[in-house]
Amino acid sequence: MQKMNPPKCDDLDYIHFLIAAQKVFTCTEAARCQPEGQHSPAHDAFTRLLRRQPLDTEALWQEAKAFVDPKRGLLVLDDTTLDKPYAQQMELVTYHWSGKHQRVVRGIALLTLLWTDGQALIPCDFRVYDKPAGGQSKN
Repeated sequence: MQKMNPPKCDDLDYIHFLIAAQKVFTCTEAARCQPEGQHSPAHDAFTRLLRRQPLDTEALWQEAKAFVDPKRGLLVLDDTTLDKPYAQQMELVTYHWSGKHQRVVRGIALLTLLWTDGQALIPCDFRVYDKPAGGQSKN
């Protein structure tokens, strides 16, 4: 029986990346930001991590709340459509309004709650909108 290799990254690696990153939130960028070394995780390690993890935002909030000052700053709700024009049978892909394209497009709707003081952007919560399963609106 062949042993599986242990994961090269964990949820805290990705959460720390999300808190530190300000513009680009991809697995490729997460891998690029890791310390260089023989056992540094590649972007595939982060992709596998995200596939293993349940969509639970409590761990994100537990890490982010140390950086959030509720007496100053603002909460920002970002409604983003991740374009998936060629996806035929990908989960979560439905039609959504895209502010970028100023029309309805095929994609994944992602709602992100950020805290900002005008300088830092701290992700606090997120929701992937699953219209067929949830039946709820994005509001």
